[in-house]
This record gives sequence, C-alpha cells and structure tokens, in this order.
Amino acid sequence: MKDLSVITDDKVGLLADISYILGKARVNIESLSATSVGGKAIITLLVKNSKKASEVLERNGFKISSGNVIFVKLEDKPGTLSEVAKLLAENKINVGNLNLISRDGRHTVVGVTVDRPRKAKKVLDPFLIENSETL
Repeated sequence: MKDLSVITDDKVGLLADISYILGKARVNIESLSATSVGGKAIITLLVKNSKKASEVLERNGFKISSGNVIFVKLEDKPGTLSEVAKLLAENKINVGNLNLISRDGRHTVVGVTVDRPRKAKKVLDPFLIENSETL
C-alpha cells in the first residue's frame, strides 16, 4: 500500500466527491486523514492500488502528491521552520524539496520531500498532519 495526498481548495462536499470517485472505480480506502488550513485541504489516503487511485483522481481534476512527501503543520511564527530543518539535519535526513501549502495566520502547512521518510516521520512526529494531536 502507498499513501496519496490530495491537495485542493477546501469546500463543502470534498470528501464526498473523493470517496464517490474512488468507490465508483472500485478503489477501497484503507486509511484517511484530512486537515484544512488557510482554505486548502490536504487529504491523505492509504489505498492498495495507488496507481489506479491516482489516475482516477487526476482524471477528475485533483492534484495528487505521492511518495516521500511529508506534510507538517507548524506555528506561523519566525524560527519554526528552522527548528524542523535542524531536526532533519541532526538526524542526517536530506530535504529534496519543500513547498508551502497554506497559511492561515496561526499555522503553516509545509510539504517536505525527504530521502528517509520513515525516519523523518519519527523525528517530526509532533508536527505531522496525520498525528491527531495536530489537527
């Protein structure tokens, strides 16, 4: 199984749309996590057939991110990103890419592509989107 993340504008019925599209394609959702920050929704899905799920969702206009992207929710204040970058560097985790997903004045959501995602998830556990304490 592989996780996929849908990043889109937050709107009423979004989860209904995504689950309907996947259901019609006979793709079962094994696990799901969702958050909304600054008008953007990030829905992370764990499915058995990630290729089919990606294709179906993309055909329906959704932007899909998969692989080694980790989504973290940070306080929107100076120095917070530095703390996360330092944690990754101290644990010899290389950042390949970093994208600001959304900001709402209190929080910032960042997608980080790393070379060691399992280790990064352990190191960044307090900041992870899928960690229920951060939602």
